[in-house]
Amino acid sequence: MKIICIGRNYVNHAKELKNPVPKQPLIFMKPDTAMLVNRKPFYYPEFTENLHHEAEIVLKVCKNGKHVDQEFAHKYYDQMTIGLDLTARDVQNRCKEKGHPWEIAKGFDGSAVLGEFISMEDFKADNIGFHLNKNGETVQQGNTGDLIFSFDYIISYVSKYFKLHMGDLIFTGTPEGVGPLAVGDYLEGYIGEQKLMECRIK
Repeated sequence: MKIICIGRNYVNHAKELKNPVPKQPLIFMKPDTAMLVNRKPFYYPEFTENLHHEAEIVLKVCKNGKHVDQEFAHKYYDQMTIGLDLTARDVQNRCKEKGHPWEIAKGFDGSAVLGEFISMEDFKADNIGFHLNKNGETVQQGNTGDLIFSFDYIISYVSKYFKLHMGDLIFTGTPEGVGPLAVGDYLEGYIGEQKLMECRIK
């Protein structure tokens, strides 16, 4: 099982972090030890002083495939949830300054918080609203209609480099509004009005 993540997939998020808007998907990966499920708490790691939330729609791959044509890509995912790509922003910035990979800033234990998966049957892939609440207030909200690279494009692009397996997870990118977390924060993730994820920072 792979956790594949797409970076900078909303224009305003790229701009808020003063990054260029990508012309091709920016891909990074997390190990399976990054998964945090079943509403378990996340323990603030000692190696960062600037932990950020990044709320995203997460797709679950339902079919094995390689070199998938974009025309058929919709057949390769049928469930989704809202998840968090937790990021040690200070560690990431140091890695970027040195030209190093981001794994230690993005792939640490528990950094892929996952909600409950639901069927996509009643949703249009290009019009899925989602939001993240922190301590009862909305801090991030987005709609997949604003993605730079659509779900189908992502599936097709990623499958050129990595064979997709059933159960693989794809974090599709975060909208603007990322921000710091502190011990005691309580996070709730929604698709539409349906709460699918919650996590307390300890």
